[in-house]
Amino acid sequence: MQTGPLHSGGDRALVDENRRFYDGLWSGARLVEPTRFNTWPLVQSLLQTPGTRLEVAPGLRPRLPIAGTRFVDISAPALAKLRSRGAQVAFGEVTSLPFGTAVFDLVCALDIIEHVEDEDAALSELSRVARPGATLLLSTPLHPSLWTPFDDFVGHKRRYEPERLADKLVQHHLALERSAVFGMAPRSSRLLDLGMWWLSHHRERALWWYNHAFMPLGLRFQKALHLTPGMIATEGVDEVLLVCRREAH
Repeated sequence: MQTGPLHSGGDRALVDENRRFYDGLWSGARLVEPTRFNTWPLVQSLLQTPGTRLEVAPGLRPRLPIAGTRFVDISAPALAKLRSRGAQVAFGEVTSLPFGTAVFDLVCALDIIEHVEDEDAALSELSRVARPGATLLLSTPLHPSLWTPFDDFVGHKRRYEPERLADKLVQHHLALERSAVFGMAPRSSRLLDLGMWWLSHHRERALWWYNHAFMPLGLRFQKALHLTPGMIATEGVDEVLLVCRREAH
């Protein structure tokens, strides 16, 4: 069975840093059902076509159904809680997925590619495991000019200019079909600054408040997705959701 390339030594420190952050986050969190997210109507429409499914790095916020989906993550606490719900899980990284080529009909990787040093390896792997004609759901933050200390704290390596993101999709045989404004980050810079202070000075308490208060509030007030053909108008957009089709090559 063909699998993806091994990590370079230079990526190891970044992977370990991301793992420590998300192990801490997911250790004190409960799993949120996919039906509670604004992505669920889109996912439901895609489930009408039977096929194999993969979600990469969902943590405890999976967007695809737990039953019948394969999940890959670097966080042992997240994988343990997913497994306790009957999920099929595997420990792995987006740059080296433990699956053969052209295996899945639906691949979901939200808020992932901005976290890895080697973005091309990540996109190449997501494209590799998808069958020609498969649907890929991706999301990523936009505009380096919108960078905040929160991006540093959660381990972002980049924000994408829309043109560069579009070029990367083409490079990896991913045809953009639809897109939408995405994300649950607060717009208030003062609230972000306060959250950063708490995360820096009282990490465990801050993560508790995030999991038990801010995340439920974010779910309650999230807006419905408004998908449009091609790329949305991106001026001032913090994060974008992409619905792509894996092209044959």
